[in-house]
Amino acid sequence: MTTSSPSKYLSGSPLLLAIIALAMGGFGIGVTEFSMMGLLQEGAADLNVSNSQMGLMISAYAIGVVVGAPVLTALAAKMPRKRAVLLLMAFFTVANLSSAFAPDYGTMLVTRFLAGLPHGAYFGLAGVLAGSLVPASMRGRAIAWVMLGLSVANVAGVPLVTKLGQMVGWRSMFVSVAAVGLATLLLIAVFVPWHKAEPGASMRRELSALKNIQVWLAMATGIVGFGGFFAVYSYISPTLTDETGLDITLVPLALGLYGLGMVAGSLIGGRLADWSVFGAIKLSNLIMIAAMLVFAAVTSWVVPTLIMVFILGSVGSLLVPSLQTLLMDSAPHAQSLAASLNHSALNVANAVGAALGAAVISAGLGYRAPSIVGAGLAALGLLLAWLTQLRAKKIGLLVGREALAAQEQAKIQ
Repeated sequence: MTTSSPSKYLSGSPLLLAIIALAMGGFGIGVTEFSMMGLLQEGAADLNVSNSQMGLMISAYAIGVVVGAPVLTALAAKMPRKRAVLLLMAFFTVANLSSAFAPDYGTMLVTRFLAGLPHGAYFGLAGVLAGSLVPASMRGRAIAWVMLGLSVANVAGVPLVTKLGQMVGWRSMFVSVAAVGLATLLLIAVFVPWHKAEPGASMRRELSALKNIQVWLAMATGIVGFGGFFAVYSYISPTLTDETGLDITLVPLALGLYGLGMVAGSLIGGRLADWSVFGAIKLSNLIMIAAMLVFAAVTSWVVPTLIMVFILGSVGSLLVPSLQTLLMDSAPHAQSLAASLNHSALNVANAVGAALGAAVISAGLGYRAPSIVGAGLAALGLLLAWLTQLRAKKIGLLVGREALAAQEQAKIQ
């Protein structure tokens, strides 16, 4: 477990500016990941493919995240974390700009895969870096603050970019994201302090996390639980227009409500992670089951549907800080890679969820069907969380507050 000496902790304006810099990267990632859902129909029309084919664009990005998180994190093991996040954000910026000029569907699939590669590694390293800037008791909140950039993207960035895409062309999204990437590079360079590379860090040590059964159980919990969420959200635009009867020009408003829910969930989720990691994960899955079933039941009515969009956003981001904390505590000697694997898990969920959603929609079951699939997956996620907790107790793995208390006691001794 990496700890910083009190002299390296930040507070006040320096901490705020460092967190904003790191969260700005999350903002850009959120815009490129979630604007695709809102511009699904425009992209399908431009590339002359179906909505379900366009949904595979979401899966391509997600697969890039899954592949890139362990590979790029391991390659960056010996680097100072600030340098690593700068390089990752530079790659992300260039990859998104290439999507703006992709001439056809096949090329666009490749550029979306490339854009996804730095996603998980960035969040993993940025989360660990943020955690090193604050006392250990604030670790969950520091991770959540970085993830808040993703949430704010869904409040402001995604609706604005979606509206811009509807007005001047959906490819403008990629240019906007590249501009955010450049701004992030500048902010991180100026406001995030340099720390030396982790002593003893190596690719082998980071990759050792992949041998840990507890890490794989934690990932499976996130994949299954979150898969249902993405089965629904990947097709939120056609669901709102075809099932709810919402005018397509109002879809950005719905995405903004989802983003507000993510902000609320991130703020609450960070505190829940500092309170009880497993408690937060199980609670999130329980709420997700209920939310999916209610969403399926009310999609014929505008106001209840919009309320449920807000709630779905809240539940989704509520789960993330606890999952990331669980992975970090499951592999204390390979925290960077473990933290990045959280985003691999979430994007396996993204790919699986989008594919399952496409399958039930293509089978003629309509846009309500993914919500039922989602409720079932969240129930399986709850079961996996329980099994993961049982095994953690069996092997004596300390998680969350207990892990931090043990670290503090070890320092005293």
